Amino acid sequence: MPTESLPSIGEMMATTVPMAGTLNLEFSETTPERAVVVLPDQSAFHNHVGGPHAGAMFTLAESASGAIVLAAFGDQLKRAVPLAVRAEIDYKKLAMGTVTATAELGRPVAEVLAELDAGDRPEFPVQVSITREDGAVTGEMKIIWTLRPHTA
Repeated sequence: MPTESLPSIGEMMATTVPMAGTLNLEFSETTPERAVVVLPDQSAFHNHVGGPHAGAMFTLAESASGAIVLAAFGDQLKRAVPLAVRAEIDYKKLAMGTVTATAELGRPVAEVLAELDAGDRPEFPVQVSITREDGAVTGEMKIIWTLRPHTA
């Protein structure tokens, strides 16, 4: 789905997911292939060692995954609602300063839509990498999403 047809995925996320707005997340890229979301360095969300709190990093990664899901499947909202099914996050290195989450779909959009068209409730993974400004990977998340068809 072309992103031009959506007013702004970042604005939609900040409106429909208040925590994204609370953390002042910046949606710098949102396409069906990739979403990039930035968590600015904010002392109000620091942990005991001065970096972003694990909860803020989880929300950052989950928000990046939600942005790519909206970019890829936003045109399906009349017939299905996207829902996170489960998520797993690994914290790899100390995150300090501004951190960036980059999300990528783990299955082709057409394949997921074919399952939805067949009357199934497709599940699909989104992989998210969290990096600090020097490029070091500080965390990785795998989140499984579904498109739950609306009931008649």
